[in-house]
Amino acid sequence: MILGIDHIGLATPEPLRTGAFLETLGLSPVDGGVADDYGVTCEFWRLPGQGPDIELVSPARPNSAIEGRLAGQGPGLYHVAFVVDDVEAELSRLRGSGLSPVDASPCRGARPGMTVAFMYVPRPAAFLVELVAYQESAERRV
Repeated sequence: MILGIDHIGLATPEPLRTGAFLETLGLSPVDGGVADDYGVTCEFWRLPGQGPDIELVSPARPNSAIEGRLAGQGPGLYHVAFVVDDVEAELSRLRGSGLSPVDASPCRGARPGMTVAFMYVPRPAAFLVELVAYQESAERRV
């Protein structure tokens, strides 16, 4: 079941410059990490006391999962991430509703205790969705 919005992902090859812009808007960095399976560095930013977070996603290595997106469409809105109670169950449910899985199975995310899987919403939205679940010991973001 979808529990809420965890974060909004922005693709950027320049996280320092994009972060400076987010600071101008009043956001502060809260955490980050590397999602090794995707080869991306993720920085999470937040308005004081408010969510959802804004995630800056940038390549951590050549041939990262985001390089094609940056080369084809440039920087900008990348995905919306929804917190779910069970990633596998939501992958199955949404696949049955016409979404196309990008990931065959869930992967480790950039935050501690985070498991993620991506799905693509075809027409009319042409939109990337990230499903996110946190281990019970990890802080829930909703």
